[in-house]
Amino acid sequence: MQKLFKTIAPIADYGLYAAFTLALLSMLTSLYFSEVVHLVPCQLCWWGRIMMYPLVAIIGTSILRRDNAAGYYAAPLVGLGILIAGYHSLLQWKIIPEGIIPCSASVSCANVTWQLFGFVTIPFLEFLTFIAIGVSLYVYHATRTRA
Repeated sequence: MQKLFKTIAPIADYGLYAAFTLALLSMLTSLYFSEVVHLVPCQLCWWGRIMMYPLVAIIGTSILRRDNAAGYYAAPLVGLGILIAGYHSLLQWKIIPEGIIPCSASVSCANVTWQLFGFVTIPFLEFLTFIAIGVSLYVYHATRTRA
């Protein structure tokens, strides 16, 4: 295991920057979809934003202060974000029945408003982004504590 950490250490040095870039791009993309394209976010989209937007400030502050504990501060938001975006993706893919949708009648969480390759939706991209941020922060922290 120690050999693995030595192998990925040069890449892991940029883990905070990768996580910050992913969170910032996710935030800007969600603002683009709602403010420029005028897609109205559903209730689960709002909860995903509530988990993503603070990550920009938390990770950015950790970079500025050279604080290696960003993963501890961001972990609850990343974990909840993975759960929310994963649940939302399952709703849109019709794996979870529509009877347990927590959304309002005006904007349904089961409606797919944007799709790529037939299965990539906005909540799925958010799910992948939360996972990538979590992995980046974990690898960064793991190489710092074992070095």
